[in-house]
Amino acid sequence: MSSTPSNKFLPSPKTVAIVGCPFSGGQSKLGVDKAPIHLVQAGLINEVEELGWRVVFDGHHQFEDISTPPDGIQLNGTSDAAVNTALDASIARLRSPLLVAQVCESVASAVQAHAEMGHLPVTLGGDHSLAMGTISGTLRAYDQACVIWIDAHADINTIHSTDSGNIHGMPLSFLLKLNPPAPSPDSVLAKFDWVSHLPAERLVYIGLRDVDRGEKEILKKHSIKAFSMHEVDRYGIGKVVEMALDHVNPQRDRPIHLSFDVDALDPSVAPSTGTPVRGGLTFREGHYICEAIHQTGLLVAFDLMEVNPALADAESVRQTVTVGCSLVRSALGETLL
Repeated sequence: MSSTPSNKFLPSPKTVAIVGCPFSGGQSKLGVDKAPIHLVQAGLINEVEELGWRVVFDGHHQFEDISTPPDGIQLNGTSDAAVNTALDASIARLRSPLLVAQVCESVASAVQAHAEMGHLPVTLGGDHSLAMGTISGTLRAYDQACVIWIDAHADINTIHSTDSGNIHGMPLSFLLKLNPPAPSPDSVLAKFDWVSHLPAERLVYIGLRDVDRGEKEILKKHSIKAFSMHEVDRYGIGKVVEMALDHVNPQRDRPIHLSFDVDALDPSVAPSTGTPVRGGLTFREGHYICEAIHQTGLLVAFDLMEVNPALADAESVRQTVTVGCSLVRSALGETLL
């Protein structure tokens, strides 16, 4: 069954825009770009329509014509010039920064366009670097929006703190403007200047359990609210969601962007993902989050990220895709009774 509290920001008829983003450039494991088509082929669009939503779906190919940078610019972040400074060295560690910036900027424009038409964008990733684009698009349409980030990982490494250079572990550092300013208009960092600014007080995490040392320092330095699995165990998921909302949306009047990485769930629930970490959210805890945010009537955008159909066996893939579809349905109003 579905529950349809009035949404304070969306007009009637209520419309979902499915934005398929088959992109894996923010990390190194192949296959995460195949998730959108698997989710759609599993019947997601029909399932959403059965909840009473009108669905707009533009296909999975709208971002595939974005080309790699021209000759003379390397995807690892530097030109042919020697790496001489600490900043250059940090940029050089980044994986495909120019391509990530281009794709995410296009995603931002797509999400913004749908949001400004009164649609609720549901973005199917793809790796979590895409959230730079989805959240930027939301903030362009709703400048007071807050973000609830569901993840095992903080994804807030800066260009200086990252060890891997994988930008799917860095999107929030760009959104919170924690990286150094671009030294010149031709710098790789300048290609991220389009990213919208999310104030730290409008971000809250749920589900963290694998946080890099540098990220812990960033969270403390900027007083970013985070509910790890310790708090979920201590208080229960219902209380944690209420506390999270009290922090980022105390008056319950701000639009909510919910960004859900499936690795927030325990690997026994969602095994087919690139960076699984044991001790995660249960099936019901993950779904309760989505149900509770829907019940606020404030949800304006939803991301489902990091399903990877190329990892694990066929049954694990089916299980993870099925869970992904049910999380979307819960965020859009499906209830148990």
